Amino acid sequence: MKGTVYLVGAGPGPADLITLRGAECLRRADVVVYDFLAERALALASERAERICVGKRAGAHCLPQAEINRLLVTLALEGKQVVRLKGGDPFIFGRGGEEADALVEAGIPFDVVPGVTSAVAVPGAAGIPLTDRRCSSSVAFVTGHEDPTREGSRIAWDRLATGVDTLVFLMGVRTLPAIVRQLLLHGRAPKTPGAVIASGTRSDETVVTGTLETILEEVARHPISPPAITVVGRVVALRERLGRVARARSGGPVAAVAGRSRGRPVRTRAGRGWPTGPRTLREGSALEHTTARRIGGARKAPHAGG
Repeated sequence: MKGTVYLVGAGPGPADLITLRGAECLRRADVVVYDFLAERALALASERAERICVGKRAGAHCLPQAEINRLLVTLALEGKQVVRLKGGDPFIFGRGGEEADALVEAGIPFDVVPGVTSAVAVPGAAGIPLTDRRCSSSVAFVTGHEDPTREGSRIAWDRLATGVDTLVFLMGVRTLPAIVRQLLLHGRAPKTPGAVIASGTRSDETVVTGTLETILEEVARHPISPPAITVVGRVVALRERLGRVARARSGGPVAAVAGRSRGRPVRTRAGRGWPTGPRTLREGSALEHTTARRIGGARKAPHAGG
């Protein structure tokens, strides 16, 4: 009897941001095939579940995509209930469509469990709403890393640069200079606000802000590493107000760098308390070093029989 493969979105990072249905799939799984960015949700899987890491990082893959597809088919043919655990949402730059297609080709039953995509969650947690009726009525998600085997680009920069209010680029740390160059070349205003958010929603989150004409300089001054998301648009400026709100974090400091914003007031949290008072941010200085309260903590998932 064939097993079923569940393509589960783990959300943007912390285990408490996975959906209830995703957590239930993990509790019932015989095997969890997971990516690096989804590994925190493994705490929700049964102790009896086999765990197989097939994760991808920039420049390094545990398994090529074709091998991952074959692995999912093989496990299901063995009659196992398989969770393919992916960061964010399986169908937002997660290659979930390729894996689903391979399962269809092999006649394997599968289900898709949507996740909270980092494209939305990471900017939101950093105080950047992607839409706001005062300044943004449209948003586009764009890959910062296209298929290297293809010639040319599928991105219509001439339309994208000025045709969408808010642009969100995923997996674009190394290609940030090219992204900025294309946007400026095709008419986006140099003063357009931008933000690069590294390790968003996590305890080591870092936010670097600036404009299209300054963001590369700011990132050079405050180096960041993947995973990171870049947001371009007027909504980034709202972070100056919304980013002051105290947000619970799953432990550790949160650092934010303000690029070329000058002298704007911010609030910080001391210890486990709420904001203690305003500070003035100087150009390029640390904005928020926040020690946050742990919510709940990781809990061992109960064994799910059957």
